[in-house]
Amino acid sequence: MEIIYLHGFRSSPMSIKGQQLKHYCAKLGDVHVHLPDLNLSPDQVIKQVSALIETLQNQKVVLVGSSLGGFYATYFVAKYACPAVLINPAMQPWQLFQDLFGIEQIPLKVTESWTLDHDQLQQLQSIADTKLRHADKILVLLQQGDEVLDYRQAQRYYSAAGPSSLILTDANGNHAMDDFEEKLPLILEFLSAAIQ
Repeated sequence: MEIIYLHGFRSSPMSIKGQQLKHYCAKLGDVHVHLPDLNLSPDQVIKQVSALIETLQNQKVVLVGSSLGGFYATYFVAKYACPAVLINPAMQPWQLFQDLFGIEQIPLKVTESWTLDHDQLQQLQSIADTKLRHADKILVLLQQGDEVLDYRQAQRYYSAAGPSSLILTDANGNHAMDDFEEKLPLILEFLSAAIQ
């Protein structure tokens, strides 16, 4: 199994969850974790991750996406019909970024090499126009204590499709999902069953 971990906004391939996943899977032997750097414009992210998925096409490719990475993962599930686990996925990141930073703060310098601008907010919105397909290949992990996103938006969206996604919502918690490591056996069990 080839797991592509899609990190969130203002994160990196060295994210805590990405590293926890990598270390956990290293003990399993036949599971490889790929940690692409998504600090790029949305168009570039789509190109980079699509190329990676297509390179691994003959393998069993699955996705794990956190926040903005969960938003991207939803797009790739629709495009490639690969299973995915989403961790507190961002639902409308273009709106979220305007709400968090204010329209006057954009363009927003995110990293040395990436500045988020209005064109990229439009790119994100166009990606979201993809109809939710293969929703039953998605496990959505939500926490009610998420201080960044309203978990109910994701609950509504991923349960509306037929057949719907599997959604597990914890009371309390936070956006980072600090207990992610405890959920790794469940995540791997879901992904293993979904690629059969």
